[in-house]
Amino acid sequence: MTQEFEDAADCWKTIMSDVNKNRQLLPVIEKFVRENTAPAKIVFGTSGWRGELGSDFTSNNVRIVTSAIIEMFKENDPSVAQAMGVSDFEEIKRRGVIVGHDNRFLGSDFAMEVIGLLQKEGIRTWYAGEAITPEFSAGIEMLNAACSINLTPSHNPANYGGFKFNPSDGGPAGSEITTKIEEISNRMMEKSLIISPVKPSKVEKVDLTELYIKYITERRTLNIERIQDFIAKEDCIICIDNVHGATRGRIQRIIGLNSKIFYLRTEDDHLFGGVAPEPSEKNMKGVEEVLGKSKASLKIGVIMDPDGDRIRYTDGSMQIPMNYFGAMALHFLHVHKGFNGVAAKSVGTSNLVNAISEKLNVSVRETKVGFKNFRPYMLSTSHERAIIAFEESDGISGYNHTLEKDAIFGLLLAIEMAAVTGKNLSVYLNDIMNEFGHYYPARSGIEVERSLAGEELTKRLSIIREKYREGTVVNISGIQKIVKNVITVDGTKLVFDDGSWLMIRPSGTEPKVRFYIEARREDEKNSILQAAERIMREAIGEG
Repeated sequence: MTQEFEDAADCWKTIMSDVNKNRQLLPVIEKFVRENTAPAKIVFGTSGWRGELGSDFTSNNVRIVTSAIIEMFKENDPSVAQAMGVSDFEEIKRRGVIVGHDNRFLGSDFAMEVIGLLQKEGIRTWYAGEAITPEFSAGIEMLNAACSINLTPSHNPANYGGFKFNPSDGGPAGSEITTKIEEISNRMMEKSLIISPVKPSKVEKVDLTELYIKYITERRTLNIERIQDFIAKEDCIICIDNVHGATRGRIQRIIGLNSKIFYLRTEDDHLFGGVAPEPSEKNMKGVEEVLGKSKASLKIGVIMDPDGDRIRYTDGSMQIPMNYFGAMALHFLHVHKGFNGVAAKSVGTSNLVNAISEKLNVSVRETKVGFKNFRPYMLSTSHERAIIAFEESDGISGYNHTLEKDAIFGLLLAIEMAAVTGKNLSVYLNDIMNEFGHYYPARSGIEVERSLAGEELTKRLSIIREKYREGTVVNISGIQKIVKNVITVDGTKLVFDDGSWLMIRPSGTEPKVRFYIEARREDEKNSILQAAERIMREAIGEG
């Protein structure tokens, strides 16, 4: 007897409860994707629009968002054109749009929906097929394309689909663009439009991996020859967990096949084995087991998310999150490779990079959360060019590289780091900390009343910056800390006189408050997290 489902959300609950038993229900999801014409609220967050497959991420809604983008092109709004790096619609038609997807369920189908509508308007299209986010960024520059549309929800669970838009500089779309897409899309949604599919007249394919290899070879931020030589000659092991994502096969093409490199979870699996496909501490278990069995003196293990824009590291003895690796990358690129510029970091990242920068006389630029905020420091024309740009949520790029975060770049940089220093990552990190100071970051968050979400929550939390000005004494588990600096780039960050800090920022879309902290002693992390929560509750009237 065929199981009946009220909607896609109901079906997804059954599938995700036991992916091996229920994966045969994916055709039911496909039916919802194709037949559900209910409108959705379109919001482009820090990295595109995301929604549940069959619920709000449907064929018709993808056609609506694509149609909204086409309407945006045709309007020739000067501010949008400037943000896109084009003069008008005719230039967009001529330069073209790269369209592709990660390897999630129905990725190619969604891409064909997009390509058909673009071609109908006379816009040239390239079909990238399965590709990763940094390849789109590099490909735009290599082809001189006007923009790209990448159908991916990044690290979200299997029940999500996603839609990323990148303008002609290859970086994530800024608010000048995304606000306009949202505005037009939601206006169309209010009319409950049903847009008929258009079959592509032709499919012009492009190999973005090939273009990416040419890109990194020309840019020379990375020394691919040194990396290849290291793997060939040194006593090393490298383990890469692709988590069934689109990063599979990339490293083999860049540095060649080698028995010292092990690849995990490269098979097709639209459900990712039932795990959230993110580079988390828990998901690193398989990599650690492989490294643990090896007697090699130098070990590098990584896990990357499905669209290749997030990465986490281990050398078998210690996991190294981006908070630490970003600081290591700055030190390596500046001290060992001679790159000059600034260190760009999101405001919630570790201050280890600040300590390094201060001693090395490198300026630090702290931005709001969202990789798009690094654009002023990543362009080749920037007055202040970033040596490294990273965020605490596992994203990184570097000097003369893509404006998108790039897990492949992060992996190759780690291998070159080991090749040049002759050290495992944890040893190199410990050496850096012994020289520049020890830092222990952590993060947490709590839900608040739904009525507080949005502007009201932001308003109440703004009281913190008024109450805790520079010079204020804060009691943290009996220790008196003095507020040395107050940073209000994104939420409120209180930096104390001993270098420890806490940051409190509201979620932009959910009734949640997020805490980011950093202690100077590991046993102090919980105390600072508790202080952050206390300060937050006092601000919203719960203290």
